[in-house]
Amino acid sequence: MEVKVYDTPAELGKAAADQAAEILGKVIAGKGHARIVLSTGASQFEFLEAFVKAELDWSKVEMFHLDEYVGLPESHPASFRKYLQERFVSRVPLERAHFVNGEGDVAGHIRRLGEEIRKGPIDLALIGIGENGHIAFNDPPADFATREAYIVVDLDEDCKKQQVGEGWFPAVNDVPAQAITMTVHQILQSRTIISCVPHAVKANAVKNTLEHEITNRIPATILKSHPDWTLYLDIHSASLLADPAR
Repeated sequence: MEVKVYDTPAELGKAAADQAAEILGKVIAGKGHARIVLSTGASQFEFLEAFVKAELDWSKVEMFHLDEYVGLPESHPASFRKYLQERFVSRVPLERAHFVNGEGDVAGHIRRLGEEIRKGPIDLALIGIGENGHIAFNDPPADFATREAYIVVDLDEDCKKQQVGEGWFPAVNDVPAQAITMTVHQILQSRTIISCVPHAVKANAVKNTLEHEITNRIPATILKSHPDWTLYLDIHSASLLADPAR
């Protein structure tokens, strides 16, 4: 585990994007193809803005989507498919993009997506940390035991409040009750994990993640068990740490 702290979200995003591009460049040079998982939300804005400018052969990059609400159309402002289409997929010439689809035959979508992601290793996963300590939509108490790739989960109230606070929905009652999420187990199969976690609203989650033992009550603590995890913070998200790294 490595923790890096920057003055601003923009500096954080650029540094994380540089590391991500370097990793993918080496993977592509070595085996001709790279597979990546991307997360969404307000915390990823600066990273994605820097990442799409990276000098990579994007035609050799295959992207997997992390999570999506059940029953939410892609046209909705809060849709994570819409988010990634606008901020990433439409801006780089990817080899292929695999989206989580929460409409229609959800069980079928999950089965096919699980089959696709298990065709090869994930070289790099960008995994944010929620205000309640969730990773993807694995809210506490997260399922650390399942070996499925994607599952349907119930969203807790703190998660819903975060989505309202970030401006995706007008009120908690407007947030869907369920979501499809990549599982904790599947996330941990990634060869490298980078987490971009700026902003003061994440300070308590960051403190809990770094200062508690691994527990499904704080799902992000499981990232500390991964052999190649880098956590990118800004001065605000690191503000509650006793000894933030620099």
